[in-house]
Amino acid sequence: MKSTKSLSRRHFLESTAIAAVAASSPAIAEATQGPTPETLVGELYESLSGKQQKEICFDWNHQDPKRGLLRTFVANNWNITKAEINSDFYSDSQRAIVKKIFEGIIAPEWHDRYYQQLEDDAGGFGNEQSVAIFGKPGEGEFELVLTGRHMTLRCDGNSTDHVAFGGPIFYGHAPTFNEDPQHTDNVFWSQAVEANKLYQMLDPSQRKASLVAKTPREQAVGFKGSKAGQAGLPVSEMSSDQKEHLQSVLGLLTEMYRTSDQDEAMQCLKKQGGLDACSLSFYQDQDLGKDGVWDNWRIEGPSFVWHYRGAPHVHVWVNVADSTDVKTNS
Repeated sequence: MKSTKSLSRRHFLESTAIAAVAASSPAIAEATQGPTPETLVGELYESLSGKQQKEICFDWNHQDPKRGLLRTFVANNWNITKAEINSDFYSDSQRAIVKKIFEGIIAPEWHDRYYQQLEDDAGGFGNEQSVAIFGKPGEGEFELVLTGRHMTLRCDGNSTDHVAFGGPIFYGHAPTFNEDPQHTDNVFWSQAVEANKLYQMLDPSQRKASLVAKTPREQAVGFKGSKAGQAGLPVSEMSSDQKEHLQSVLGLLTEMYRTSDQDEAMQCLKKQGGLDACSLSFYQDQDLGKDGVWDNWRIEGPSFVWHYRGAPHVHVWVNVADSTDVKTNS
């Protein structure tokens, strides 16, 4: 007779395979390249001792006294659990699994840039970083959350309803704390360069509409719903070439992540009306160098927020869902 543990493992692998077959062809290709991040989360979970599980594993709806629903919390610099990945709390094989999960979430062509960010901000992968697992892999809803300085990433196997990326995420980089206006060596600054090219494409009236005097609180990425709650220039008022460039900016923003997460984000955006339901804002109050190259900017829709803060260094907050009813915890 097989053990419960073996049955759970088999059920997890079977359910993952079924999910892959049901997904789009890019996701199928992604899944056939090797173990998925989701199957690796299952491997990590099964490798944990009872003591380890007690420290990093939680019920799906676990409430933290300070952070509320812990699974959905996001911040720019935090540890979701006490044990750092590179501490002796984990075995070498467990650390290797966590690293593979990370590499599975991030698109291969972005690995080097992310590792550079981690080297600059934390001294390398696993330092000042921690993970938590919510739910039980192979038994319904589950999610692994990876946190640290300038990072919140999630791996949920699409088991979290209505949201992309498993919930709100964060990325950032500080080669130096107070960056120069060119953001030298910042691996994410190219995104802002492309957004500013769009600003140069706007006519005077559009520029005026897109400019907002004060940057909102960067953590404020809750959904406002209708256009009435959005500042800036409505995308619906852009010309076709301007919309095309904004679409390329959006592609640059999402290309960092695996194909299945990109697809899910685009599906959420489409359900709420696409880019035409969004607005674009450039913030005037924190312009490094006073050069009119806007360091802070934001794309916002009914349930879509990509908030880019480039001063004094890059912080980016992302919250994407297919419904305005999803609550943000930051």
